[in-house]
Amino acid sequence: MEKQNTQEKIDRRSLIAGFSGNILEWYDFTVYGFFATVIGTQFFPQEDKIAQLLSTFGIFAAGYLMRPIGGIIFGHIGDKQGRKKALLISILMMAIPTTLIGFLPTHASIGWYSALLLVILRLLQGLSVGGEFTGSISFLVEKAPTGKRGFFGSWTTFGVFGGMLLGAGIAAIITAVFTTKQVNDFGWRIPFLLGAVIGIAGLYLRKDMSDDERFKKIMEEKRTYKIPLTEFFAHYKMQSFKIIMISWAFGVSVYLIFIFLPSYLHTFLHIKLDDALSIHTIAIIFMMLIIPFFGYLSDKIGRKVVLFISLIGFVVFSYPLFLLMFEKTFWAILVAMLLFSILEGLFQGVIPAIMTEAFPAKVRYTGLSVSYNIALALFGGTTPLVSVWLIKISDGNVMMPVYYLIGSAIIAIITLLFMPETYKKELD
Repeated sequence: MEKQNTQEKIDRRSLIAGFSGNILEWYDFTVYGFFATVIGTQFFPQEDKIAQLLSTFGIFAAGYLMRPIGGIIFGHIGDKQGRKKALLISILMMAIPTTLIGFLPTHASIGWYSALLLVILRLLQGLSVGGEFTGSISFLVEKAPTGKRGFFGSWTTFGVFGGMLLGAGIAAIITAVFTTKQVNDFGWRIPFLLGAVIGIAGLYLRKDMSDDERFKKIMEEKRTYKIPLTEFFAHYKMQSFKIIMISWAFGVSVYLIFIFLPSYLHTFLHIKLDDALSIHTIAIIFMMLIIPFFGYLSDKIGRKVVLFISLIGFVVFSYPLFLLMFEKTFWAILVAMLLFSILEGLFQGVIPAIMTEAFPAKVRYTGLSVSYNIALALFGGTTPLVSVWLIKISDGNVMMPVYYLIGSAIIAIITLLFMPETYKKELD
């Protein structure tokens, strides 16, 4: 009994340590988005052309270029020196720049150097993002007890939306407590300074974490690859391609429904922004509650079954659910978003395990990081831009983003047909 209780404590500690970094990662993503306009006026004034160029190209690089690069770097560390080391470096590389942003002098103090410093810190964050999520997936799924890989892996996506919710909540409190002038003067710094608290908490939770015994044995016997990336490209390109195709739908569904949709509802359906954000918050909380259940379900009936239900649901119900939103009432939009949350919860609950099980241990971190970050760079962060572009070229057809979502789901369904069922397979 005592051994069982000890094992339960270790399992619980592994869970919390694994997804804590995702909270910090998406907390920063959210607060930066909320205060982007304020930050722009502080660091990128209109009259300074150098600062404008730094803004345009630097932030773009941080968001897209650095993620795959970070994935390669952290994948190498994780596959050579262990998941723990990579995840400790990752959380530090996110927490320190996030905190330093809160201390940065503005353009009024040091000129365009302020913009340069901001870009450098965002580049460092971009590197961290490239290795954090996929590293936590590798760690948790490998550490999971027998028959619980789906449940353990699902907590990584729980952490993602938890960070998004925390960031939105802190931003809402800051804007409610302080006047617009106070927010512009100093209020915008507070959420970034709080990133230090979250980072220290995450570091504390991770300091006692340990790698999976199977992978520790690989390292002890020096059976790791000299350059995991070379081995990955030599032997695992097809597995990577399949994960990228699956992750296309992953990226489009998350960015369209849970990042772009509040702006979509406000801009194209003229829904009050407060109502759109309230519905958005309720939907995220609901989805967070059901994600671990669907991870657990995938351990019982299989990854592919759960993922097929999600993807077919997106194909069949996306159009009707968007039409329901066109009723333009609070309750109609809320019902549509809650139903979308179920479909997305199915996806989020199973995708960590199915991605992890696609690669053997010696190239797992690299394989996950390269595949996932390529997909998110190409199809995730670009979703809002593609959605607006589709509306524009179709002479204002506001249903075009739905077709993009349905198309990505169909591609994922076809891809899934060629993937093996892995929920009963032993990890390599």
